[in-house]
Amino acid sequence: MGVPLVVWLITIAAIAGFFIFDFYTHVRTPHAPTLKEAGFWSAFYIGIALLFGVVVWFGWDAQHGIEYFTGYVTEKALSIDNLFVFALIIGAFQVPRQYQQKVLLIGIVLALIFRLIFILAGSALISAWSDIFYVFAIFLLYIAIKLVVDEFRDKPETHPNDMLAIKMIRKVMPVTKDYQGDSLVVRNAGKLAVTPLLVALLAIGFVDVMFAFDSIPAIYGITTEAYLVFAANAFSLMGLRQLYFLLDGLLDRLIYLAYGLGVILGFIGIKLLLHALHENNLPFISGGENLSVPEISTVGSLIFIVLTLVVTVVASVIKSRRDVAQGAIDTRKHRPGV
Repeated sequence: MGVPLVVWLITIAAIAGFFIFDFYTHVRTPHAPTLKEAGFWSAFYIGIALLFGVVVWFGWDAQHGIEYFTGYVTEKALSIDNLFVFALIIGAFQVPRQYQQKVLLIGIVLALIFRLIFILAGSALISAWSDIFYVFAIFLLYIAIKLVVDEFRDKPETHPNDMLAIKMIRKVMPVTKDYQGDSLVVRNAGKLAVTPLLVALLAIGFVDVMFAFDSIPAIYGITTEAYLVFAANAFSLMGLRQLYFLLDGLLDRLIYLAYGLGVILGFIGIKLLLHALHENNLPFISGGENLSVPEISTVGSLIFIVLTLVVTVVASVIKSRRDVAQGAIDTRKHRPGV
């Protein structure tokens, strides 16, 4: 069953409404959120996401409900890893704490708009060429292996000033040396110039798009319904700003998160490969005939992903406590907090 256009429009309008509400109630007036504020609104947006899943479950069917929940959990886990890079960018630009909410919210909205374009493009590709799942599978397996290998080697993250997106921004836009309150554009010596605050939020938006190159194929490995792909992405990004402040100072303690995400992406890559073989049309594989291979169910995927995240978090907490007790906690300097 295709999702009617009116449902798409209502969903997009509702999500846009939440972001507008967030801006006018929390971000418009610069302030550093308290732990209580961040915790409450993080729980609120997670609750909204879960409520949406219940609506899908009973309003559509259980299968699509499970697909949504599996996609949401996967995207939420990947978005937490994004927070490391957000912290890196905010730290590199030395964004004052009271302005960080504005940078994060607008950057996340930009990222969601770009992701919607990617999602629709992905849906069109799948409709036109079903064997695109082979490409998705190989790409995810490559990303999974690279993620784990880079973490094992303790490879430092790329500095924001070395990122292509930021270099391009600085080339096409004159940037003021200092922050001008929470202004994004100012008139400097009679000429318009952007502030470091605008550069920081654009960097967050563009860099998050880079993450979409693995998260979008990953969720298409769970469901091919573009509406659910968009919803899972949107709800995983909603509340990400509050989650950033809630986990502030705790991100560096999730020392095994990259390994867990690598396992999850690898698992979804294998799931996609099996699906591609089952629906095979490539003439050089079994003469273009479908292969009789086992496929991983959506319920099995949900259980595996949740268990992997639980094991990752528990193992990280145990390791961090042990390091604290020994006075040798890993500061993971390549992923600095703010």
